[in-house]
Amino acid sequence: MNMTTTPRVFFHSWYSFYSWFLLFFFSTASAVAADKPNVVVILCDDMGFSDLGCYGGEIATPNLDALAANGLRFTQFYNTARCCPTRASLLTGLYPHQAGVGHMMDDKGKPGYTGNLNKECRTIAEVLKPAGYRSYAVGKWHVTRHAGADGPKHNWPLGRGFDRFYGTIHGAGSFYDPSSLVRDDTMISPFADKEYTPKTYYYTDAIADHAVRFVGDHTKDHAAKPFFLYVAFTAAHWPMHALPEDIKQYAGKYDGGYEPIRKARFEKAAKLGLIDPKQPMTPHPMKWDDVKDKRWEAAGMEVYAAMIDRMDQGVGKLVAELKRAGQLDNTLILFLQDNGGCAELQGRTGNANHPNIDRPDKPTLPVMKAEDFITAGSVPAQTRDGYPVRMGPKVMPGPADTYVAYGKGWATVSNTPLREYKHWVHEGGISTPLVAHWPKGIAAKGELRTQPGHLIDIAATCADLGGAAYPKDALPLEGKSLRAAFDNRPLDRDLFWEHEGNRAVRAGNWKLVAKHNQPWELYDIGKDRVEANDLVAKEPAKVKELAAKYETYAKRAKVEPWPIAPPGK
Repeated sequence: MNMTTTPRVFFHSWYSFYSWFLLFFFSTASAVAADKPNVVVILCDDMGFSDLGCYGGEIATPNLDALAANGLRFTQFYNTARCCPTRASLLTGLYPHQAGVGHMMDDKGKPGYTGNLNKECRTIAEVLKPAGYRSYAVGKWHVTRHAGADGPKHNWPLGRGFDRFYGTIHGAGSFYDPSSLVRDDTMISPFADKEYTPKTYYYTDAIADHAVRFVGDHTKDHAAKPFFLYVAFTAAHWPMHALPEDIKQYAGKYDGGYEPIRKARFEKAAKLGLIDPKQPMTPHPMKWDDVKDKRWEAAGMEVYAAMIDRMDQGVGKLVAELKRAGQLDNTLILFLQDNGGCAELQGRTGNANHPNIDRPDKPTLPVMKAEDFITAGSVPAQTRDGYPVRMGPKVMPGPADTYVAYGKGWATVSNTPLREYKHWVHEGGISTPLVAHWPKGIAAKGELRTQPGHLIDIAATCADLGGAAYPKDALPLEGKSLRAAFDNRPLDRDLFWEHEGNRAVRAGNWKLVAKHNQPWELYDIGKDRVEANDLVAKEPAKVKELAAKYETYAKRAKVEPWPIAPPGK
């Protein structure tokens, strides 16, 4: 053998084998990835059942409407009536108390109310990681009481299985300068962030832009793996902050008051098959004629609509990126809301610290440095450029120096035709749209699904579709995979709720529900979704049966009697 040619022959043989191996490996990996769908869960904040165009609303949501037209809409999907419990439940597939977040981000000294995701639960990202997924989160986290830059971070997204994160650890704040803003594990200022430099910083845009970035980076760097993306918008939570060009689109639209909008939504939702037109709307608690400042009241809804419009634009950006990356067909997109419309009066009654409702001619407070970040707190005292944050009647919402909610009147419109609001577990507080879009996995297009579903089903669906083995050292999942409902098969089981002493159980079409310290009410949801005809007196046996089911759930799920005394008292 010619020794001078042997190394070359050997090299070419080795190189051919190596090339074949790489081709085989990545082809196999890509095939495996292609068999497992990507999952994108989009959660919005403080919106009602009828706000989206595809659920009866007049607000422009063409991108979500298109997902619904090419996918499914659920008519009886449920959340937990409040932001942090919903997030805990969605991320873990457990009832919120089981995950440690039965209320808000404070430790009440009880296992179900620690204000922190506990060690007994696993997030979707933690469950999917061993199945080969990479996971990304953007937006509002709000499942830990440790929101400070120097505090514990074990319950921040990267500590709970996510590979990348951009968003806020805290629950609410300015859309122009959000508090507790974090990239991965580092708190940042949006005005000293070299990685993201928009002309105007607006948090809804930042969430959407980073979701797009994470999909693009994944496609470039990890194409052989499937991904899970959790997009948690803060729109349309107070404060009513929106960009002028979006507000302009809704100028004058709500000058006629609550009832014309509610009536139009009811008729549209009935025509779409989402509600039964034979069931009346719940009565509106306010009269437009009694509103003292109609221009101010209408402005709140104009800005609210603009916030939702902008969020839908962000969904459009994300869908376009999925399409560009060739990932749209094998991506399950789920869109839902964290609670019903919000009747809270935040910022509507004034601000004792800054009673002047007029914007001063020049800054009256110290100007913040670009590198200063806001660590926590829902309500800032000032803007970054030194203007006091204004609240109260006549403060027109929209700009960065205002902090006003849209109020009970419009929250009733948002929840058309249902009863009650965020906090309560009557239908208006816990009913959410659920849009499901997955061209490769859902054959139906534009159909409705009437099976009652719950947030606990999201994690179960992800584990099922991702082929993930659920860890044996965690509390078992409470939910069921929605794959059955996608195929229009039933999801037979009972569902439960508790928040601030408001409690409910649903079994079939029967729903037993009560407000804190109030007696049980019983409704046949199939005939009475608006909960107008209380059947307690007529069905005592059913009341007893469902009440017993609730008590069993409450004991198992770590639910405590409300109110809960703070530790040591």
